[in-house]
Amino acid sequence: MKDITPDQKEELAQKAYDAGYRYQLEKRCCSQTSLAGLFEVLEIQAPEVFKAATGLAGGGALFGDAGCGAYDGGLMIIGLLKGRAWDNFVVEETNRFKCFEAGRALHRKFIDEYGTVICRDIQTNVLGRPFFLSDKDDYAKADALGNHSSVSPEVVAKACKWTVEVIFEQGLLGELNELRRRQAKS
Repeated sequence: MKDITPDQKEELAQKAYDAGYRYQLEKRCCSQTSLAGLFEVLEIQAPEVFKAATGLAGGGALFGDAGCGAYDGGLMIIGLLKGRAWDNFVVEETNRFKCFEAGRALHRKFIDEYGTVICRDIQTNVLGRPFFLSDKDDYAKADALGNHSSVSPEVVAKACKWTVEVIFEQGLLGELNELRRRQAKS
């Protein structure tokens, strides 16, 4: 497996956008579809992380009052690359601060586009009001406005694109390539 190089930023960002859009359109569950798009394009795997992301969809268990699942998926990828490891679970300065810095870069991209990272607030900004997606009637109303046919796929696509950009912009390419090499050996 060849390392990803800095000159691949734009190409991989576009591929991540396309994969995220496709996964959300076909599979739904923005937290998992953002991970799926990023896993595919970055050629990494983390089955336990993918499974754990299920409950983050729809602003947390479809309540909408927590972070956007696609945003959370991007943060999870950043954490895979630069998060604090169990064997370094200490208070002192660790990778967690670089992880926070990269996470803030993704946060800025969401704020610039949507003014928020909160699911229901993104819905309000894009669809005109928040939707309680665990309610069948509200779910259907959101769908009638294009929530699952265009709006959510676009949010996931942008989250995937922005996450790839953050990886390059925040100097996480080395960590990404190291993870890819480790996974290729196993």
